[in-house]
Amino acid sequence: MIRINLLPSKKKKKALMIPPALIYGMASVVIVAIGVIVFTMQLNKKIEIKQNEIYTKQKTLKELQAALQDVRNLEKDNKEFREKTRIIEQLKKNQIVPLRLLDEVSEMLPKGVWLVGLTDKQSVVSIDGFAFSNSDLVAYVQSLKSSKYLTDVMLVESRQTELGDFSVYKFKLSLRVKV
Repeated sequence: MIRINLLPSKKKKKALMIPPALIYGMASVVIVAIGVIVFTMQLNKKIEIKQNEIYTKQKTLKELQAALQDVRNLEKDNKEFREKTRIIEQLKKNQIVPLRLLDEVSEMLPKGVWLVGLTDKQSVVSIDGFAFSNSDLVAYVQSLKSSKYLTDVMLVESRQTELGDFSVYKFKLSLRVKV
């Protein structure tokens, strides 16, 4: 027996057929997009690492520049200290010269001779004074010449003048002090 079904039947809808090229194309676009996203994330991570390195190195650079400035300030202070020390040493050395000069000049001063001026210009000392007699003056010059601290003792000028009621000798001497 043959059966014939005359009832309307439900039609099967055809499944929507997507061409395989489109499927492969979409799959490759998705894979490329995922690749681009992964690559971008890796680059961003590298950029972040490099920026952190730059920040760290800039911080270190600022610290080193501050330390360098401190070193420069210390070198400047050290140079100033050395200069001041040199000046103090020079002053100590030169402090002895006037003391020695005054000590020698006053110690050898005989009776009848007195001094009215003593000047020091560039290590040449000039002495102005008066003496009652020429022999007192000569004795004073000779005693100055015998000093171990004084050199180049010279009688520059000697004149007989009147000082009040007395006749005296006005003189000028020049000499150098050994340092």
